Amino acid sequence: MENVILVDEQDNEIGIAEKYATHRLPVKLHRAFSIFIFNSKGEMLLARRARSKYHWGGFWSNACCSHPRPSEPVDLATKRRLEEELGFTCDLRFLFKFIYRADFDGVWGEHELDYAYVGKYDGPVNPNPNEVEETRFMAIDDLKKDIEENPEKYTPWFKICLGRVLASKGM
Repeated sequence: MENVILVDEQDNEIGIAEKYATHRLPVKLHRAFSIFIFNSKGEMLLARRARSKYHWGGFWSNACCSHPRPSEPVDLATKRRLEEELGFTCDLRFLFKFIYRADFDGVWGEHELDYAYVGKYDGPVNPNPNEVEETRFMAIDDLKKDIEENPEKYTPWFKICLGRVLASKGM
């Protein structure tokens, strides 16, 4: 059983709850993080979530998304999950926090206070098939065009914060 950290809108911890129960509607606000990886060409690493995931399976998203464990600093959780999901680590820099809510199918959803991180990486990617079905680096202009033409292929949190991530990186 995996637990997540419940928070208020100011990011104060208010409790701990089981992960799957927390993602059932109505979803409780909890702490999460999203990692954005760029290569030296300025392309973004995208990950297609494993179809077996209980929500947004098969959707494209940023490189890695997850939750810190209770008592685990977010900075350490990001490195742990990047290694667990994609088989590599790299230096990560915190960008900003944002809150969003998204319903998936009338049963599952998200309501997260999400920490956005960015890193640079050019090596091999070895995705965990339980987490990630496929990865690819994509040019930013091509990504923006594909999101505009096919928004249903992408996770809601990715579409919500992408512009701010790109602005934070000066792109």
